[in-house]
Amino acid sequence: MKRKRVWMLIIILAAVLWVKGGYCFPEDIPFGGAVFREVSNLRQVSDQKIYSNFVILAEQKTGKILMNKQGNQKIYPASLTKIMTVLLAVESVSNDDREILLSQDIFQSLAQRHASMAGFLPGEKVKLKDLYYGAMLPSGAECCLGLAKYLAGSEEKFAVLMNQKAKEIGMKHTNFVNSTGLHDPQHVSTAEDLMILLRYALENPRFRKVFEAMQYRTEATQKHPEGLLLRSTLTDYKDQLKPKNGRFLGGKTGYTKEAGLCLASWVNISGKEYILVTAGARGDHQTRPFHVLDAESIYQEL
Repeated sequence: MKRKRVWMLIIILAAVLWVKGGYCFPEDIPFGGAVFREVSNLRQVSDQKIYSNFVILAEQKTGKILMNKQGNQKIYPASLTKIMTVLLAVESVSNDDREILLSQDIFQSLAQRHASMAGFLPGEKVKLKDLYYGAMLPSGAECCLGLAKYLAGSEEKFAVLMNQKAKEIGMKHTNFVNSTGLHDPQHVSTAEDLMILLRYALENPRFRKVFEAMQYRTEATQKHPEGLLLRSTLTDYKDQLKPKNGRFLGGKTGYTKEAGLCLASWVNISGKEYILVTAGARGDHQTRPFHVLDAESIYQEL
């Protein structure tokens, strides 16, 4: 009987720990009304104040993870995909001033899927560097397809290059199917993999320059004689994202119905740079910017 009681107590205790999250944490650390639990320098945020279902915060220089909320769980990366698209382009191209033609078929396929566009037109000849900014700032899908077809001949072949690069830099749980992030059940990643991607990409000075920009005017073309003014999707939130004792350096938003609101951002706080990737926040372009609110809350605690 005593042995049975001992086993019953063990089972009850295990059940209690499972309900509390599966671990016995040494202490709860308050964070803006939410609760952080710190285990071996890894912070894990509760759902009380963070809207995003997936969060990774890391030091940019070392890659040390400071916060992890389901960072290794599968997500749909939406337009955060475009970080890889632009990275591959700047690594592959030596002459950013080369012009390419944006063909009619690019626009037909994107219009059917209501993709976000930068504002270029069918038949327009555009410099490669302008496509980088068009893909990154207003999240223009036509820029991504233009780059993909120029570099690989087709988007399918470009996706092969994307996956090769992902494997090369240690993105172990990522599979790219397209250059834009438009939804596909097989187009998946994780918050941690996307942090790895952005951390790697920021080592490239040309990519870094694009990622830092909040607005950019393209060079004149026949269809846009005064150029095209491109504004970042984060322009309206720049002040909101500015951390105390620091600077907001750059970011990329993403959204599909399946992915939720996503954000990859980069800040400097007290002389140290951080990368934050959040995904799976409820809402859309018509609701409150829950991905931005998460970044604001987290950065204010650093």
